[in-house]
Amino acid sequence: MNIFLVIALAMLLIIILLRRHIPIGPAILAGGLLIWALVAPQFHYLVSAFTTTLTMQRTYDLILALYFVMCLEIELRTSGALDGMIRALQRLFASEKFTLAIMPAFLGLLPSLGGARFSAPIVEAASRNTDLTKEHKAAINFWFRHIFEFSSPIIPGMIMACSIAGVAFSDFIAHLCWLTLLAFALGWLVLIRPLDMPANSNVDVDPAERRQDIMNLVLSLSPVVINFLLVVFCDLNASTAMALVTFAMIPVLRMTSRVLNIKEVFTGACDWKMLMNVLCILYFIQILTDTNVLHTIVEDFKSSPLPVPVIIAAISFIIGILTGLSQGHVAIVMPIVAALSPGDLNLAGVAMAFGVAGQMLTPTHMCFIVRLLQDPQTDVYFRSHAADSLQHLYLVHLVTDLIYIKRPDLTVRPFLLGFIDFYFWAAFTSSGTKTNSLSLPFLSKPYTARTACCLL
Repeated sequence: MNIFLVIALAMLLIIILLRRHIPIGPAILAGGLLIWALVAPQFHYLVSAFTTTLTMQRTYDLILALYFVMCLEIELRTSGALDGMIRALQRLFASEKFTLAIMPAFLGLLPSLGGARFSAPIVEAASRNTDLTKEHKAAINFWFRHIFEFSSPIIPGMIMACSIAGVAFSDFIAHLCWLTLLAFALGWLVLIRPLDMPANSNVDVDPAERRQDIMNLVLSLSPVVINFLLVVFCDLNASTAMALVTFAMIPVLRMTSRVLNIKEVFTGACDWKMLMNVLCILYFIQILTDTNVLHTIVEDFKSSPLPVPVIIAAISFIIGILTGLSQGHVAIVMPIVAALSPGDLNLAGVAMAFGVAGQMLTPTHMCFIVRLLQDPQTDVYFRSHAADSLQHLYLVHLVTDLIYIKRPDLTVRPFLLGFIDFYFWAAFTSSGTKTNSLSLPFLSKPYTARTACCLL
């Protein structure tokens, strides 16, 4: 059977299972077992893949890194440092516009499932004196919470990507970190700058409260900054850096008179669901390796008339849309990147950038799903429709991806522009619109997709 037909069937199974609320790890592993059954149904492949998964150092580095990330989140949350940071930022910034953008971004530094629920009340409060639509508020909250997907060493997707693709954390973050600045700038231009908002009224803050605000900011942000420095400049792996930061925060929080239950920190982070997901994903990757499926895919890619980066970009983008999870596109595409060109920052960067674009442009994103508790079409906090919120983000991610592929070290820009041309057309063309033009709800006149790509 054709290998790409097998992959398509596996992807279909994964999507069906995800729609039935099966966790991402078992869903992906089920797809891997289907590939094994159709390509090489010998039991010894499953045994060897399982043994290799459990004996690889990468497995334990990844699990420990994610475990200590959760420990840090519990430390900051239960000690009150995180709540204190929110209050401090609200008082420090004079601009309501800046508060709208910076608060979700700061909270996005600490990964937590559905964390947009924490920043949603802040966005709502900062925009209370405006006529912003609920969809626009949801788009602002959603976009700025995820700008650190390209640069934070404690984002699970980034940890998994570096581990699987075989690239150093420091090199990969240095390669992609500028996209965080670009994402903030584009989000500001498209979502924030057009708003007509008054400045915050000056609030007199007691000097003691001001010192407490500064302390809360330092306590909340220093672990992320220190971890970033350890990974990028000291070249430590993610698990070692996170362990050092997590243990160092215990005496620091105690010295600042914070209440911290150490037992709760380390037992509360024992998330068996997370452990299961990681093991299932790594087992899936090893099944593809031991059955030579990855080798077959690599050879077919090399013989394809399309450049490999185009194929990687398209697959990452599609899988990002289908799964709505960074772990989804990373688990499926990064093993192919590692097999094609181990340690290739350009190829890994293409996979990451387009995968993130896909996961940010789909209502299956977990930050949408965990808030869809009452009405499957409605955001619980803002009462906004997911599709209407996402329409504000299409242009921002289009420009981000276009600028990324114009890097001088990427030599296949015309092909990638062709892919983005199709993406731009597909994202914005509404029913009844001519196929050579598109109508954007937030632009005053139609532009052809080709013209937009050429202008950028």
